Amino acid sequence: MRIVVERSQFLKSLNHVQSVVERRNTIPILSNILLQAKGGKIRLTATDLDVEVVESLGGDIAREGATTVPAHMLHDIVRKLPDGTQVEIVQGPDDKRLSLHSGRSRFTLQSLPAEDFPDMTAGDLSHRFSMGASDLKGLIEKTKFAISTEETRYYLNGIYLHEVASPGGERLRAVATDGHRLAQAEIPRPGGAAGMPGVIVPRKTVLELSKLIEDLAGEVEIALSSAKIQFRFDGLVLTSKLIDGTFPDYERVIPRHNDKVLAVDTKLFAEAVDRVSTISSEKGRAVKLNIASGRLILSVNNPESGSAEEEIVADYQADPLDIGFNSRYLLDIAGQVKGESASFRLADAGSPTIISDLEDDRALYVLMPMRV
Repeated sequence: MRIVVERSQFLKSLNHVQSVVERRNTIPILSNILLQAKGGKIRLTATDLDVEVVESLGGDIAREGATTVPAHMLHDIVRKLPDGTQVEIVQGPDDKRLSLHSGRSRFTLQSLPAEDFPDMTAGDLSHRFSMGASDLKGLIEKTKFAISTEETRYYLNGIYLHEVASPGGERLRAVATDGHRLAQAEIPRPGGAAGMPGVIVPRKTVLELSKLIEDLAGEVEIALSSAKIQFRFDGLVLTSKLIDGTFPDYERVIPRHNDKVLAVDTKLFAEAVDRVSTISSEKGRAVKLNIASGRLILSVNNPESGSAEEEIVADYQADPLDIGFNSRYLLDIAGQVKGESASFRLADAGSPTIISDLEDDRALYVLMPMRV
């Protein structure tokens, strides 16, 4: 194999694929990237056997071939090369080493045979549809913070993507919960998604996808089955296994009869929570909300470090109520409310509260209270 590729383009592709590779691997080839030069395209592939990222880029291919090289080492080398340079990669037919040249820099890397690299074949993906990258980003951003990291409840370690019927038409909904909070976001169901199985997309896949589509403005093609999901966009393909489990009946925990409504300025509320929570203990993080007509008092009392209190204006007409929440959870949710005002629908100090954006009805959040 002999190829020449422009350094910045090569680095961009390496950035996309190498983040899938775990730093520690018991299987040596999983520490490598598969590098293939064929048909006028250079293709980079990385996998951890659960997620696979493939990206194609252009380059000058003098001799076709394929090999695997250490992912993070190759990425670090290319990252440290001067911008604007050309990178030449050469490997002989029987050579177990790969040579990389750029300007006056020369590197030799150990390689492993391309035929030993695992092939994560997607198989038959029964449902295919497209959606705008902005819609997909919205579904992910509004829900990913609530994904559970508790391994024992593995079925909560991802985003539950499924179709639902609503009075306004069929919707594609994303839900995540860790048992303390729940995040739900939805968009009109894309054509082709009708009849799709409900799937749980793993947390690592969600985080990788979120990074890859961060600056994307076009469409994302999605194909899925009950076992795998695949995303295609901008010369890149991400394929992932799905979590094999049953997502709980989350609608049962969304309260339907919370009749006390509190409206606050989102920015003022978030800033006040951030300030008073400075006093809270790392373990507790509890902030107390004292709600009464026209005002909201946020307070923290930490026997070890002191107390804090701040009052803000609020729109509230129901009976006075004291309720406590985890301050970090409040800030996570407030960060997703893009409108000027956030709505809290409450019942009592021991029942879950619904939080929503008054300017966007496509998302809602459920938060369990804390004892304060």
